[in-house]
This record gives sequence, structure tokens and C-alpha cells, in this order.
Amino acid sequence: MEEARPGSGAYDVDAMLRGLDSILAGQDGPSAVPYLDDALAGARAAGDGGAVLTVLNEIMGLHRSLGSHDRSGQAADDALALIDELGLTGSEAHATTLINAATARRAAGDLDASRATYAEALAVAERSMPAGDRRLAALHNNLSMLHSEAGDAQGAYDELAKALAIVEGASTDPGRDIDVAGTLSNLSLVCHDLGRADEAEDLARRSLAIFRAGGHESNPHLAAALAGLAEVCFRSGRPADAADLYREALTIVDANYGAQSDQHAVTAENLAQAEKAAAADPGPRLLGGGGETEGAETGGAEARAVETDPAPASSLPKDAAPALSVPRMTGLALSRAFWEEHGRPMLERYPEHRGRIAAGLVGHGSECYGFDDDLSRDHDFGPGFCLWLDEADHAEIGARLQADYDALPSTFMGDGPRVETTRAQGDGRRVGVFEIADFFQGITGLPSAPPADQPHLWVTLEEATLAAATNGEVFADPYGAFSAVRGAFLRMPDDARLARIGQRLGMMAQAGQYNVPRMLARGDGEAAWLAVAEFVKASASLVFLLNRPTAAGYLPYYKWQSAALRGLASRPVSRLPRVQARLADAQRLASAACFGGAGFGEGGAGSGPARDGLTEAIEDVCAQVVVELRMQRLSTADSTFLEAHRDQVRARIGNPWLRAL
Repeated sequence: MEEARPGSGAYDVDAMLRGLDSILAGQDGPSAVPYLDDALAGARAAGDGGAVLTVLNEIMGLHRSLGSHDRSGQAADDALALIDELGLTGSEAHATTLINAATARRAAGDLDASRATYAEALAVAERSMPAGDRRLAALHNNLSMLHSEAGDAQGAYDELAKALAIVEGASTDPGRDIDVAGTLSNLSLVCHDLGRADEAEDLARRSLAIFRAGGHESNPHLAAALAGLAEVCFRSGRPADAADLYREALTIVDANYGAQSDQHAVTAENLAQAEKAAAADPGPRLLGGGGETEGAETGGAEARAVETDPAPASSLPKDAAPALSVPRMTGLALSRAFWEEHGRPMLERYPEHRGRIAAGLVGHGSECYGFDDDLSRDHDFGPGFCLWLDEADHAEIGARLQADYDALPSTFMGDGPRVETTRAQGDGRRVGVFEIADFFQGITGLPSAPPADQPHLWVTLEEATLAAATNGEVFADPYGAFSAVRGAFLRMPDDARLARIGQRLGMMAQAGQYNVPRMLARGDGEAAWLAVAEFVKASASLVFLLNRPTAAGYLPYYKWQSAALRGLASRPVSRLPRVQARLADAQRLASAACFGGAGFGEGGAGSGPARDGLTEAIEDVCAQVVVELRMQRLSTADSTFLEAHRDQVRARIGNPWLRAL
């Protein structure tokens, strides 16, 4: 996070930042929330406008990283308003705050607002910052990420090239400069999407040479550079080289992020895929052992790249050389590869419209959630993707585009043709050409998300419905129309979210804390069993709501509830990560507790240690929830009974109708 720190000095900003660094060094992001809230109150009480601006910028970055996009967006709005009040319009502090605000809006999925804010930031920065200032390069790097998320790989490449050009004169030792290496690595990854394999490999090799020459062997950016070169090797028929590189990347990932991180999961999956392909046919070995490049050159580039967040490990290889024996892809990976191979070239026939067409895979089906396996392939699975157009474009070219889509190959990389069930045909089809409003109407019953000023309309939408409307991946959306609607469904108004949180707390208290033990005491195992199910369902929903939809999405329907909870629990900064395991304990113990069984007593419902274990698991979940509610300042109650906290949450709802639910 860039700092914006003009001020009177009445508030000790340096001490505040040291304290924040200490908290974040312990990888306890959620604990920084009340710390920064207190700092904001202190800076305001001291009347130090510059300190307030600094804290607001830090709040923006923290809540962006935690996925609390409502809080991050509010901090951005407050900071920009303060810039005007302090007379800092057009200053470096203004440019920095605009950059941070644009990044927060990009993270929230509001690409249109982000794009406009970045444009304003660039205009202010170019006037207020000296030529060659690396903050200008940071801005172009952020713009590159925005283009990537919109599916505009060439735009992303152009912005990275500008960033590199800006900093080329700033490095005193380009052959050892870690920032040069990072920018080259990012350029290499973008070249993958552009299909420029030779350039991607050259850039990746140059990046690796600089990392190693500079002694940056443990830097997390090196893992991304290794993964980028590994993908080049895999695609060009050298899986043994790819495996060596992924193996080295995994060691660095684990040292920096841990074996439970998303980065580990992605890199380990890539490694397994490369190892399996190498076992069938290792291909030519062009790299030395351990992934060392042979004779890699830096190319004499003199640049100093910007400091950015560590790039994630490369995504799954999208395709592979035909001669390789490649493990079967997930549905999303297969869809993306099919799009890149056949869909993107198909749009070349529509030069006037291709910049307005979005592509991806969203909606119903296990592959849209990433939960598909071999059992999923017997129905509604195979090569395919969605193309989304606005109303006018769909009326003009929709039928012709659908005909071209239907003419694409029915098989791809060993999969297909699609075996579609009756419910996935006609109006219920899951792939092909769609008008954007019709697509969302078919899933949610609404052409677009309810407006923010009418939060009561959100209660008509089931969470599983919202999950289906916001899952999957968008491969390209240069126009941004589809992503704008999809993102709006993720941005549930806080009043609506709080109303649901209150409802879940009430159900957890009544079904789990109150009725499970009472039904067991009565010997009514069937009723106790149903109460456990209601408790688990409400608890799972609450976990997603407290993690916020913009960060975690929504809880899918019952079939994928446990898989979704496990996935959420494995994320580095997930809230309530231990709840999933305790809910699993409750479900496992419920059978014996409700109906008896060997080793748990034969006396029927409520007998034996299973009952004690079940009630203990329920109370443990509720205790974790209480801690989280207090941390998020949604409740100050001390009671362990969740009904007491429900009233506190209700009191924070502004809409009277929702507050009365």
C-alpha cells in the first residue's frame, strides 16, 4: 500500500505504522481491523488531517486484502473527500490515494469504476510526480492487472511495457535488480495469454538469471518466475523440465506462504500434472538439474520495476503438445483451453463486436464451482464455454454467433462430445451464446442485481442461487458489461448481509444450542437429527456471510456445502477456518447420538459419549462465532448463547423492514 502522509504531526503516524507492521508480521490481518479503527479515531480526535488520510489509505489496503470490499470502498470514498477538504487536489498525495482507491475498486470487481479512477490517477500522477518515478511504474502495473482481469492480454502487455520503459534508467545494476526480474516475469506470463511462447520463454529466462545473480533465491516472486517458465516447458513438450521448475517453485512457495496456502495447492497441482506427463514421455531436457537455466542472458536491460504484491503461481497449463499423455483437466481448465484454442479465433470473424463480447464459464454445474471429478463427466460435461452479449449486440449477431459456436469441434483434448441432460438443454442450456440480462434472469429470476438502495429485495434471493450466478471464471470481458452485472450480485448491501447474519444466528441458537439437547433428552432422535442438520446449514451460511460475498462468494447448494467450506477454510486469511472441522465432527457424531450405536451406548437417542461430543462440537462452533462477531464489532455481548448476539446485529441494520425480520 502506497502512503499518503502530509499532515501537522499532531498524531504519531510513525508509531501507528510500526504497530501495524508488528500485527501484520504475525499474519493476523483480522486483528489489524480494530487497531486501525482505533487509529482513525485517534487521528481524528487529534485534528491531524494528514494522519487521517494515512490511516484511511491503510484501511483501504487492509480491507482489500481481507475481502471486506464494502469497508475498503468506504475508506476510498472518505479518503478522496478528505483530499479535497485538505486542499491536496492535484498533489502526489492525491495521486497515491487515487491509485489505492482504484486498486480497491478493482479488487471488489467494479472494473468500470476502477478503470475511471486509474485514468484520473494517471493524469494527476504525470503532473505531480517527476518523470521516471517508480510510482508511475506501479500505476502501469496496476493498469496491467486491470486489463488482464478484463481479458485484454495485449492491453496488459502494453501497460507492463510502459512500466518497464519508465524504470529502465533507474537501476544501477539491472543484472541483479529484483524489480527488473519481477517485471520481466510478469511480461512473460502475459505472453502466455498472447500465444507468444518464444518471447515468454526468453523473458522468463532473463528473469530467472537476474533473481539468481542478485541472490534472491528465497523471494516469492521467484516462484512465479519459475512457474511461468515451467508452463512454457510444459506446453512445448518438455514436461520433465517443467516438473523440475515447479518443484523448485513449490519449495519457495511453502517457505513464504505455507503448505496450506492457495499458492501451494496451485503449484502442487501443476507439479503433479507435469510429473505424470513426464513419466509417460519426459521430452527433451533443455534445462539443467533443479531447473537451472543454461546460459540464460539478461539481455542488458537496465530497469527498475515496481514493488507489487507477489504474483501468484501460474495457473494450470491450458494446453499441451499433442504427443504428451496429459492428465485430464478440470472442467474450468478444459473450458478455458477450448476458448483459447477455438473461441477466441472464432471472434476474429466479428471485428466490430469482439471488443464487446465476454467469454467464460459461469452458472450451474460442478465444474463451475471447481468441484468436478471423474464422476462428474457422465453428464453435462465437455468442451464448451459461454459468450455473453448486451441486448443490442445479441439482437444483431446472436443467432449467427450461435451457429458459429455450434460448428466448433465437439471433442477437445480427449473430452467430449458433451452429454447434456434434458434440464441442460433449451432455455436451461449451460454453454453457448447468451444475452446478459437473459442469462442472469435464467439463474436468479432477475436480469440484474437489486439496487443497493433497496436491500429488502435481496432477501428474495437464495444464497445457492447467488452462488450459481457468481461462480466460475470470466476468461475475457473487454467491454465489462457482463462483469459489471456479475459483480453487482456479489456486492450484497451490508443491511441485507446483516439481516441474514441475524437470521443464521437465531437458527444456530434455536436448532443447535437449544433444541438438539432438548430433543436428545426427550429421546426423540429423529427431531434431534433434523435440528443438527438445520444448525450445520445455518453455520455454513454464516461462515460465508462473515467472510463477505465479495471475498468468499456464496454458500452453494447442499451437495457442495462441505466442499465449499473446506475450500474456504484453506485460504490464508479466511475467517472462522476451524468451524468446518467442528461441523464435520457434529455430523459424524449425530448418527450415534440421535439413534445409538456400537461403542456409543445402545440406549437410543441421547445416550453415551456421542451426545457429549455432539453438544461440545456445537458449542465450540458457537464460541468461535462469538469471538468473530466481537472482532468485527458486530456485537459486544458476553453471552455464549447466540440469540443475544442476534439482537446486537439487528441493531446495526439501517433499513427498518430488514431490522424487523
